[in-house]
Amino acid sequence: MSNVGDTSMKGFINLRKKLAALAFLGASMSSTVFGQQITLDDIDFTALPGNEFEIQLDFSETPPEPASYTLDTPARIVLDFPGVESALKTKKHPLSFENAQSAVVLSSEGKTRVIVNLNKLTAFSSEIAGNSLNLKIAGIGGEVVQSSPSLTDTAVESEFVAPVAQQGERAITDVDFSRGEVGEGLIKLQLSEPNISVDVQQQGGKIVVSFFNTSLPSQLDRRLDVIDFATPVRSVDTSREGSTTKVTIDAIGEYDYLAYQADGQYVVSVKPLTEEELEEKKSKFAFVGQKLSLNFQDIEVRSVLQLIADFTDLNLVASDTVTGKITLRLDNVPWDQALDIVLKAKGLDKRLEGNVLLVAPAAEIAERERLQVEASKQLQELAPLVTEFIRVKYADAKELFELFDVDEEDQGSGSDDRTATKSILSERGSAIVDTRTNTIILNDTEDKINEFKRLVDKIDIPVRQVEISARIVVATTDFRKELGVRWGAQGAVDLGGDVALGTTGGIEGLSSPFNPFHSFPSGDPISVNEDGGTIPTASVDDEPEASNVDIFDGLNVDLGVANPAGKVTFELLTENLFLDLELSALESDGYAEIASQPKVLTGDKQKAVIRSGQEVAYQEATSSGATSVKFKEAVLKLEVTPQITPDNRVILDLFISQDNIANVTYNGVPALDITDIQTKALVGDGQTLVLGGIFQYTDLTQEEKVPFLGDLPYLGRIFKNDLKTSEKREILIFITPKIVDDQLLDR
Repeated sequence: MSNVGDTSMKGFINLRKKLAALAFLGASMSSTVFGQQITLDDIDFTALPGNEFEIQLDFSETPPEPASYTLDTPARIVLDFPGVESALKTKKHPLSFENAQSAVVLSSEGKTRVIVNLNKLTAFSSEIAGNSLNLKIAGIGGEVVQSSPSLTDTAVESEFVAPVAQQGERAITDVDFSRGEVGEGLIKLQLSEPNISVDVQQQGGKIVVSFFNTSLPSQLDRRLDVIDFATPVRSVDTSREGSTTKVTIDAIGEYDYLAYQADGQYVVSVKPLTEEELEEKKSKFAFVGQKLSLNFQDIEVRSVLQLIADFTDLNLVASDTVTGKITLRLDNVPWDQALDIVLKAKGLDKRLEGNVLLVAPAAEIAERERLQVEASKQLQELAPLVTEFIRVKYADAKELFELFDVDEEDQGSGSDDRTATKSILSERGSAIVDTRTNTIILNDTEDKINEFKRLVDKIDIPVRQVEISARIVVATTDFRKELGVRWGAQGAVDLGGDVALGTTGGIEGLSSPFNPFHSFPSGDPISVNEDGGTIPTASVDDEPEASNVDIFDGLNVDLGVANPAGKVTFELLTENLFLDLELSALESDGYAEIASQPKVLTGDKQKAVIRSGQEVAYQEATSSGATSVKFKEAVLKLEVTPQITPDNRVILDLFISQDNIANVTYNGVPALDITDIQTKALVGDGQTLVLGGIFQYTDLTQEEKVPFLGDLPYLGRIFKNDLKTSEKREILIFITPKIVDDQLLDR
């Protein structure tokens, strides 16, 4: 009995101990589960010696050991605190330490993440002291650490090792996430074998990748929160359902995805769409509603319409004639496409007015709209006529009405400054334009008048103006060098005597040479006839031997400069010999620049012309033999028609000319030097464009000489004329349009 009692007592004591232990465990669990949750209350940053810094996190209670990992590009340290909520008002904290950029605190679904963005990944250490956690990070010169191989790795050692897939079994061995070069999210799945069957589907806003007959290690059965990488991917959830492993990719915004496999690695790329790509995608697929799935057999059409209305929060009005049943299976299709399919299958049509959806048979809707048109027409015929005066501000009232079809039979009779049109008015309406006051007088129903007013408001707007400035630059450089000689000889009977030597400014000065040292017995000087040839000398009775003296033409070589800058003449005169020599030379060097800058202001698509110059008069023979006066224009002219594009650039239709009077005439008609350009160009507002240019270069070397004699050494110089000329001419045309700001016109 005592043994039994002892045994009972021992059992009772053990039971009490177990109950106490369970009570203590329940109290501790209740304090954890039902008590107040741990919160992150404050964050503080402190600079330390050696360019190190410390981050202190203060919690409401002792914080749990964080799971941490690091990234090399971009350099960052990430700490995850399970069961902790953030009470901080600010999520991002800018830092000014040597090796720190910012600190970000995020809280979601009962977990708080602290991200420290660094300039360079260096060594760090963490320590929990009471309700605080101190994170100390080394400076840039500190020890560099290697980034974690994947997001699943942590700095905390686990107390157990998760089981891995058995040898030879198909499995996913690794899950990794990274950000691509253009902002796409890359989910990389490492496979144990490359021949695993894979299926990819888009369900709503998620991408589901299914690996059939594939196992998943328990350490990879988790959800990765990757929203901090600034990609369309928000999270990656890996789980196993039976023999199938599913990877669910939660994406946000407008995106497109691409899945491909390279050997044992399967990659899913989720790329954000640009505005151009989004517009192109919408243009290819007209249905843009939120996607839904419907799977019904023999269901009432009215019930399907009600389901779609509930899904879209639209108000539904269905006609009594909408009846019948339908069987359909639609998986992940836009709701507007599903509605269109149901309506076409049952011969129905819809009208959407605001958020009210009206559904009825197509014939019924068409008949209803026809009746509405007829009723509106009857109301229009019975509506009272009113008169309205519309003052046109910027446009010409008559030109405004020329935009519409005008019925000449309906034109008002009266003065020539009036016209009428009924093209946009009702059959009872009429309109008159008074060009003197630029006013339109309407007589029609109120609805038609309001419609006409809206049309005039769209058309009667000020035309934007453009100031066009052109610049024509003509630069010329010329050089001319010429050297020539003229010489002649005259002779007579050798009478002997003294020799006279003298110089004059030219051969023309030797038309009547005179020898001051010798005269004939009569004392008369030797005279030279201007016509040349034989000149009789004076005859004396006591010297009958004297006879006529023969003088030859004095110009033997004429290779002189036409308009010399200077000339030197040498003369040799004896009793019976007259020899003269003239050297002439010319050298000129010049530079000229002519700039013309016409400027004109005109409206958009309005032609403008500006010109300046003169008209040259000349006489021209007529068919009757008389002469008449004609004129030629030598003007600077700018003719332009601008067109302003929507992106504030200007298309210019241009004709620019600059004509000058030339130095030559033909049969009394003056010649013109013409420089013009005609083109069409696109120019930015305020930009200067070189429309065109002409560059001319002339280099001329010319020699005139007497055959054979001009080739003699040294002596040949007096038998030749040398000419060297060089000329450069360059023409450039610039154009600068400037759109006049409308605000400047109001000042």
